[in-house]
Amino acid sequence: MKRIVLLVAFCLGIGQAFAQDVDALRDAGDAALQAKNYPEALAKYSEYLKLNEYKDTVRIYNCAISATQAKNYEEAAKYFDMAVNYGYNLDDSYVGEAQAYSKLKKTDEFLATTEAGLKALPGDKDLEKLLYNYCIKEGQAAKKKGDVATATKMFKSVLLASNKTYQEGALYSLGAMIYNQGATGLQKADITDAERTQCYDQLKEAKGYLDQAVAINGKLKANAQKLVDAITASLPK
Repeated sequence: MKRIVLLVAFCLGIGQAFAQDVDALRDAGDAALQAKNYPEALAKYSEYLKLNEYKDTVRIYNCAISATQAKNYEEAAKYFDMAVNYGYNLDDSYVGEAQAYSKLKKTDEFLATTEAGLKALPGDKDLEKLLYNYCIKEGQAAKKKGDVATATKMFKSVLLASNKTYQEGALYSLGAMIYNQGATGLQKADITDAERTQCYDQLKEAKGYLDQAVAINGKLKANAQKLVDAITASLPK
């Protein structure tokens, strides 16, 4: 009986020591975050959360913030995603995860995160602004490289946003890019009938986007209307 009591006491002692170690890691993470020692905070929180089995939503979020500040964007995306799955501070968690993917140039993950975020938080201003800025920048870069397919994908992705100014910018960018394709093709000296038809189809597609931009009646209306008029003049009567 004495041996059983001693064994129980020993096990309890181990349990208490383990709990104290876990709490010490949590507190060390909190202290490092308060001191703005972000790499240390990330390290301590990561150890703590592993032992805690990732049940502390506040520290999961704090760990994500620490990872972001430490510019460890892989870890930031990982912990923000955990926070999202817990439904914790959804606006900032979705934005943080998307920002991490943007820093990592992981476009597919960025788009998936912003799309999921806007389904959960329709019209969220922070997510829509992030989506617009990233997609327009990447779309313009792809266009300069002649990668029309990627540019088209990026510009179209902006249309997930409800913000009319963002929609107008994306629609104008799409229309202007495709218009330039068709107009440039028509200037080819030895253009074939098939190529001419393709160019006309591009102009018609461009007009569709530009008409939508005009309908928004924003700052780009006049520029969009000029291109619509040019397309109308170029198409067969």
